[in-house]
Parts: sequence; C-alpha cells; structure tokens
Amino acid sequence: VATTALYIAAFSYGIRRMEKRNPWDMKRALACWNFFLAAFSVCGALRTAPILLGNLRAFPFRRSLCHAAADDWGRGAAGLWVQLFILSKFAELADTAFIVLRKKRLLFLHWYHHLTVLLYCWHSYATEAPHALYFVAMNYAVHSLMYAYYGLMAVDAKPAWFLPEVVTGAQISQMVAGVFVQYSAARADCGVNRANLLAGSLMYASYLGLFVKFAVDRFVLK
Repeated sequence: VATTALYIAAFSYGIRRMEKRNPWDMKRALACWNFFLAAFSVCGALRTAPILLGNLRAFPFRRSLCHAAADDWGRGAAGLWVQLFILSKFAELADTAFIVLRKKRLLFLHWYHHLTVLLYCWHSYATEAPHALYFVAMNYAVHSLMYAYYGLMAVDAKPAWFLPEVVTGAQISQMVAGVFVQYSAARADCGVNRANLLAGSLMYASYLGLFVKFAVDRFVLK
C-alpha cells in the first residue's frame, strides 16, 4: 500500500516537473529494459505454464482452482518463479518512469493496471490463493509478447506482421480468461479467500472493460 501511494505521488510529481522540460532521449535504455523484461517473462512462462498444463491434464479442472498452493506453486522452480513474479511487479513500475520522462501520454489504463496488479499479486501471495498459478502463467506469457513488441519498437526493428492488434488481442484474451477463472473459483466453493476473490473479480472485469475500450478507440474508431 505504501509503495502504491509513493508510485502515484512520484508519477504525479514527475509529470509536473517535465511540463517545461525537454523529453529525455531514452531509446537505448528503453530497448534494453523491454528486452530484459521479455526474456524474464519467457523464462517465467517456461517455468510455470508447464506445471499448470500438467495439472490440467492429470487432474480435474476443480483441482487446479482449489488445491493447496503449497503443492502447486509453493516450492521448487514454480515456487521461485512465482516469487520472482510478485517481486517483478515492483520493477515494472519503472515502465511509468519511461513514459513520464519521455513526455508521452500517461493513460489511466497504464497506471491503474500497474497499481492494482501490484496490490492484488501481493494479497494473493499472502493468502496463498490456490488459483494464482493461472494468473502468473498467463501474465508471463502475455508479457513475453508485449515486452518483445515494445523492445522491437524502441530499436525500429519490429517486423511488419507484428501488429499492435496482436498484443492487444493477447491482453484482452488474458482478461477474459482471468474473469473466467475467478468466476470458476467462486463456483467451486473451494475456500479461496473471499476478499481476494472479490478483488480479483473486480480487477479482471475492470481490466477487460478498459482493454476493450482501448482496442475500440485505437483500432476501430481511430
């Protein structure tokens, strides 16, 4: 909570400070940052998605929503990469610094997403949400694509086929899946922390609405 408050204060102050200043030239730093996060996300996806998919093949769907977190993502490689995922939400706040210092438009979707996902991830980790592995694996996979796109854009090397619609489509698909998983966890009545379930449901539903609006505004109405 303290970090999110500092985050809001920092980017608000940064926007004011940059009003009468020239934008920073951060092309090289931006490319390195995005390629680093893309590589990190690929590693995370390769360490978490196989465990989730293996569980889905071997056990009923309800087990993946209700089984003790300690058995699925509380130990071994998955445990490490889930913990790194939680910690990475602090690091990803630096995305906003690149926007502010380069004097790009800071969308509500951007800072709202960064703020709420940090709070939700930490609450899920603290309450050992049994369905959390879905969100971790999906986010790693989508971020692999997203940060690779941003990195290629920063160095002017994006292939013509790698359209922004691909990234936004992946993000919307993630939110649809997130809403479905939260709904299924509630229906399964498997002891998921009620506050976590409510927060997660509201968060994913709001993300879905915001990303759909973003897609319509950018790709349909523009």
